[in-house]
Amino acid sequence: MKSLSPALQAHLDDGTTTLSWCWRISRADGVALGFTDHDRALGFDGTEFEPESGFAASEIRSGSDLAVDAQDASGVLTSDRITETDIVDGRWDNAAVELWRVNWADTSQRVLLRRGGVGQIRRGRMAFVAEVRSLAHVLGQTVGRTFQAGCDAALGDARCGINLENAVYKGFGVVTDLLRDRAFMASGMPGFNAGWFTSGTVTWTNGANAGRITEVLAHGLTDAIATLTLLEAPVRAIAEGDSFIARAGCDKRIATCGAKFGNTANFRGFPNIPGQDAVLRYASQDGGHEGNVL
Repeated sequence: MKSLSPALQAHLDDGTTTLSWCWRISRADGVALGFTDHDRALGFDGTEFEPESGFAASEIRSGSDLAVDAQDASGVLTSDRITETDIVDGRWDNAAVELWRVNWADTSQRVLLRRGGVGQIRRGRMAFVAEVRSLAHVLGQTVGRTFQAGCDAALGDARCGINLENAVYKGFGVVTDLLRDRAFMASGMPGFNAGWFTSGTVTWTNGANAGRITEVLAHGLTDAIATLTLLEAPVRAIAEGDSFIARAGCDKRIATCGAKFGNTANFRGFPNIPGQDAVLRYASQDGGHEGNVL
């Protein structure tokens, strides 16, 4: 049940209304953007809502169960604040969304109808469609730790304790030859064994992708020339001469944690937890089923 101010309720009870939709989108980088379907700019709570921005929404769908309600917000790339580059770079991903119903003649008369987050974004040549998910989607996210054989810490975080800025775990390279859109050969890293940067990251320091971070799928070495294959192709094409910083990766196994990083004491997994083979075991005559601890 929404609670309306007396002024807004009186306006709704009147025969003629002056209502509009307003969307406030707060991106993960701290930028808050406002859009409205009204024909002039509106402002409240420190946000200016841009008019006729090419941003429109579908009907609101809500259910009484805990299913994730969704709404589509579509738009054309006409606003200076909605750019294809920002969409491709992921700056709109999981952005917080507020949907307001506002009396454009007096913006103090307004009501917040729903909150949500930006989900999947589909792009076309001249337009985009963004899925706005209700807060129920948060209920589907894992909270707390999971009991698993592999480590659940991120390499280099406080729980892991490894300093990835140490020269042992960090290398500087330059692209010398392109193999595919996400694979290339690089010089400058002859001191690292093959596989050292597998599951690690590449941070581009110059070129079209400067400042962006990409995960490494595989790391090979041939005649002191490193070959890196990225998990996904970068937003923009890689070019010869692009420089980067590669940081070591971890496959989350306790053997790797000890041999590669000497960090077994901080391993955050449960390597001795019984797997599915223990669950599927059946009685046999060759022993091993006498009731002792597995």
